[in-house]
Amino acid sequence: MFKKILVAYDGSAPAGQAFDLALDLAGKYGAALRVLAVARPPEFGEEVETEAILDNSRKHLHKALKRLKDRTAALGLAVDYEVVIGHPAERIVIHAEEWGADLIVIGHRGHGLMTHWLLGSVAKQVMHHATCAVLVTR
Repeated sequence: MFKKILVAYDGSAPAGQAFDLALDLAGKYGAALRVLAVARPPEFGEEVETEAILDNSRKHLHKALKRLKDRTAALGLAVDYEVVIGHPAERIVIHAEEWGADLIVIGHRGHGLMTHWLLGSVAKQVMHHATCAVLVTR
């Protein structure tokens, strides 16, 4: 059913649940699995500040992905990992389309109701714009 599964990962507990579910599904369906982490640039800031923030974000994400790489290597699974820069929902949807993903697995952060209404969520934006199936974990 699924041949290519993309999982969005930011190092949070919900992202960890999404990864575990995507790993299970990839095993059951014999699907290729790709983990995508998105470093989000700040809304405002000087070029030097922005570059420093992005550098720290990339380092954090690579460190978080290393833990996943160690887990999958111990299981003998081949998983692709990638860190990109941009707005998370936009980059996830674009990456899924370019890679030809059949399924996007993403964790739900569980922000408060007001924050969710005012800002929306990455998961909600991905669900609305993705051209493939989206599975949101809670």
